[in-house]
Amino acid sequence: MYIGFYSNHNLYNKNKMLTDPSSTIGDNLMYPFFYLAQQLEKLGHKSATIDTDNIENFDAVVFLEFPTLKNKYFRQLLKLGRDNMYLLIFESPLIKPDNLDLKNHKYFKKIFTWTDELVDNKKYFKINYSHKIPEKLDFDINKKGKLCAVISGNKLTPHPKELYSERIRAIRWFEKNHPEDFDLFGMGWDRYNFQGNFLGINIARLNRLAFLAKMLAPNYPSYKGKIKSKNETYKKYKFSICYENIEGFPGYITEKIIDCFFAGCVPVYLGAPNITDHIPENTFIDKRNFHSYEDLYKYLKNMSNEKYAEYLEAIKNFIRSEKFYPFTAEYFAETLMREIIK
Repeated sequence: MYIGFYSNHNLYNKNKMLTDPSSTIGDNLMYPFFYLAQQLEKLGHKSATIDTDNIENFDAVVFLEFPTLKNKYFRQLLKLGRDNMYLLIFESPLIKPDNLDLKNHKYFKKIFTWTDELVDNKKYFKINYSHKIPEKLDFDINKKGKLCAVISGNKLTPHPKELYSERIRAIRWFEKNHPEDFDLFGMGWDRYNFQGNFLGINIARLNRLAFLAKMLAPNYPSYKGKIKSKNETYKKYKFSICYENIEGFPGYITEKIIDCFFAGCVPVYLGAPNITDHIPENTFIDKRNFHSYEDLYKYLKNMSNEKYAEYLEAIKNFIRSEKFYPFTAEYFAETLMREIIK
């Protein structure tokens, strides 16, 4: 078979997602697609992003996120009457609300999604943000010079279940109360984030004016700048404030918590309400168990070395267990190949 792929994020097209495992927002975030392309080739199949060949040449097409009718390739396939389209849902309703609009699913033969409530193993199949397991898990406590960190982009979106603002509350609490125990990393914290509409005008367009965004930037004293590697950064910290961008959606578990695990950094997690259906509760700290950031801080600061070692051991055991398999690139490739290749 000749399988085509197309990403809603255009920088991963032109075959980049299939040939380059790196990503601008995470360590080896595109590795599952890189690995999938390798496995397809081993089995005698071809793969490419659909912007590199005639759309009619593909036996199956996989869209990463719902493409909408604005997408010329999607329109071409509909015009051709093709029933060989598949949908991969990674983004949350915060970013792509049309992903979970059931009316949009009629165009696709099968759908791969994080959404636990839709999975029926007939049309809907469970898929997670998937990863390459490190050959070595370096959990050296002696490398951890500070208590806690946040690695995240600075964003704001009006949605009743967004967690961007809760992440900012955590940052501001640490900056005010215990700045010596906290660092902030990521993109956009040194600039103002325009959002919303004013008199019918989308003021988010002002984000393009870098000088204005820089001039109006709020002050985050804990901000240490961008990073080259999440893994190398997290290794220096005992804990991370690890919040999804949205809460209340069963099964929505992104790369954030796994990135912490691979670096031996214990995550303070908030997001998927059923997180313990997928990840053991002894591997992370559930923010819902704390009434205030003062209570959370006391728990982190006063944790004994023995208790902290228990968390790290539980993380190692989870990564090495069968329960971790659904978070691997191998599972990702196996699931797609099983359901697409006939």
